[in-house]
Amino acid sequence: MTRQAPAILLHQPQLGENIGAAARVMLNFGLIDLRLIAPRDGWPNPAAEPMSAGALEAGVMVTAFDTLEAASADLTYMLAATARPRGMTKAVMGTTEAVEALELKDAAGILFGGEKSGLPNDAVALADAILTYPVNPAFGSLNLAQAVGVFCHSWGAHEGGKGRFDGAADGLEPPASRDDLVRMMEHFEAELERAGFFFPPEKTDLMKINLRNAFIRSGWSEQEVRTFRGAVKALAIGRGKARVDRDD
Repeated sequence: MTRQAPAILLHQPQLGENIGAAARVMLNFGLIDLRLIAPRDGWPNPAAEPMSAGALEAGVMVTAFDTLEAASADLTYMLAATARPRGMTKAVMGTTEAVEALELKDAAGILFGGEKSGLPNDAVALADAILTYPVNPAFGSLNLAQAVGVFCHSWGAHEGGKGRFDGAADGLEPPASRDDLVRMMEHFEAELERAGFFFPPEKTDLMKINLRNAFIRSGWSEQEVRTFRGAVKALAIGRGKARVDRDD
């Protein structure tokens, strides 16, 4: 990440479980600064531990404050997450606009309201802009940790996160070279020729082209090529017509 990830501020959260779940989803997407403003049950809260799934020990730093002013004192930019119109002259952003704006800020935060009634107007008044989600107009109710999770996912995606399945670095086989593919196709075609597949003879070239087009579209890996050539050889041996292929 080129910039410091924004802080997540929870205004008067009630349930320790939601605090733990918020920490869990934060760490999944690379955010570690969690600030609690006047949590109902104080902090630390033992109910948060199980729901955090280890995030509180693995990197999320939780700080409790008595007031929003104290929790946001070091921030230069803050968004208030709310689904309700407030009648205030503030920019209203979706997640895409929000993460783009936050990327330009050195010390920023996202403010979320508590479970009971969301953010009060005096808290929203301290925010630079409003963050809102495209929720169903007939049902705009998100759990606190869910609301945090929507933003965290948007931040992680914008920052270029690719998840755990990121190509060869995560154990996926490298793609087959063109030479590997050509030799595989020649091997297959030779066995098909021996089996009398190419008939009538005048259609042989067209049939080979059709087969090669299908093979090329498939995006073979090196391992898949080796496995397929092994399968072709096994079928040939089963017919008693195996040939010695020095290129295997």
